[in-house]
Amino acid sequence: MSKLDAAYKLFDEYNRKDPRVFEWAGETYPQEYFFAIKLYEWVLKLSPDAGEELLLASRSQHIGRWEMPRDNYPEGRDSYLKWRKELALHHASIATRLMQQVGYADVQVKRVSEILLKKRIKTDADVQTMENALCLVFLEFQYEEFRKKHEDDLPKVVNILWKSLLKMDAHGHQFALSLPYSEAGLNSVVAAMQKLN
Repeated sequence: MSKLDAAYKLFDEYNRKDPRVFEWAGETYPQEYFFAIKLYEWVLKLSPDAGEELLLASRSQHIGRWEMPRDNYPEGRDSYLKWRKELALHHASIATRLMQQVGYADVQVKRVSEILLKKRIKTDADVQTMENALCLVFLEFQYEEFRKKHEDDLPKVVNILWKSLLKMDAHGHQFALSLPYSEAGLNSVVAAMQKLN
């Protein structure tokens, strides 16, 4: 087994421990395992020649997320930002440990951490690809349910979409417009896209 496959195996085993579940197409999955696989698949669609470090980062982007739930932190934006920062460091720490376990060099481990921590977004092509993929996973698997939950507050839905689309580049936007939304879902995506101009 290659180092890459060995790392995937460890990442997947870790994420399968997630006690939260996600249902899709009649099947039930450990939540972070499902999203890690889908993120990896989106990275490959966006960047078929993606390098090893980006692929490793895609498979471990939210590894162990359930271990640091949002409700462990107080309400409010400052606490939310603190949670997000500490959560990213948690993911990077787990990925680092597991990569070292299968023999990755420090330079590769450091590069994966840079992608996971989203350093230099908009100037680092790998980080931008990751951001595109994260937004596309949300749009493909979570957006329609979110929209239905907030269908009485269309401006909120459009604003959340706009914030997601802002993080993406033109390449990501092309994929975002190609997903099979409901008619109402597509209308909100188009409205958010128009706010970008």
